[in-house]
Amino acid sequence: MKYVVTGSLGNISKTLAQKLVDAGHSVTIISSKAEKTSQIEALGAKAAIGSVEDIGFLTKTFTGADAVYTMVPPNFGAGDWKKYIAGIGENYAAAIKAAGVKNVVDLSSIGAHMPDGCGPVSGLYFAEKALNGLDGVNVKHLRAGFFFQNFFGNIGMIKHMGIIGGNYGDGTTLTLVHTDDIADAAAEELLGLSFKGKSIRYVIGDEKTTNQVAAILGKAIGKLELPWIDFKDEDTFAALVQAGLSEEIAKNYAEMGAAMRSGEMTSEYNSNKPTVFGKTKLEAFAPVFAAIYSQS
Repeated sequence: MKYVVTGSLGNISKTLAQKLVDAGHSVTIISSKAEKTSQIEALGAKAAIGSVEDIGFLTKTFTGADAVYTMVPPNFGAGDWKKYIAGIGENYAAAIKAAGVKNVVDLSSIGAHMPDGCGPVSGLYFAEKALNGLDGVNVKHLRAGFFFQNFFGNIGMIKHMGIIGGNYGDGTTLTLVHTDDIADAAAEELLGLSFKGKSIRYVIGDEKTTNQVAAILGKAIGKLELPWIDFKDEDTFAALVQAGLSEEIAKNYAEMGAAMRSGEMTSEYNSNKPTVFGKTKLEAFAPVFAAIYSQS
């Protein structure tokens, strides 16, 4: 089988590509950076260097593939982040159609049922819509939870302020997942290719309240009284801008946090919970968090 994996050597894409290679398949990894070529080839994959904003490049790369794994690479310089995300989804759809690809596994997110009000995830609503508009193409959307690795972004706050927090809401239950579990789910879908039509698979490893997150991560780093502090949306926006993010990106992150707090982001997930969760729990990730914390 021939697979094309987008996302370069990111946490999910690298692990996924290795699983496909190890299973004996031909794998091409798309990256925008030529310097990644040797690392990609070291995995046993082929490198396709180009931009996901170039439909011609995508079409050429996708041609002949039995299945494609799509994800929207981060672009923190986007002037309109939602529009950028939606646009990359449309590029993928156009290239998939032109290349004649029949199977797609797409990385999406919990909350992608919201066309507005969920920050960058609302961009994924339109990316999903573009792929769902393809006739004769089987598409499996992996709606993933909040990555455990996102908590690395709180290390500075913990070290300098002695707190962890966000505008997600006091006591809100977060749907969490390790990127390895997403790679496992993507590999299962791509190797099996048993999905038909357009469908969704929620990929979650754990559910923890914000206070439980603080307790588990605090214990791992030796701060047993680490508190979770709930921030106002405007304070979250200001803190993100102060941390160096553009106002556009900060605005979208704050909006997503508000959707988590209101419960709207997880409303569709709560009505369609998976019967099987990923294998990694927050407690298992906590030592990894502690190691990064101690090194920072």
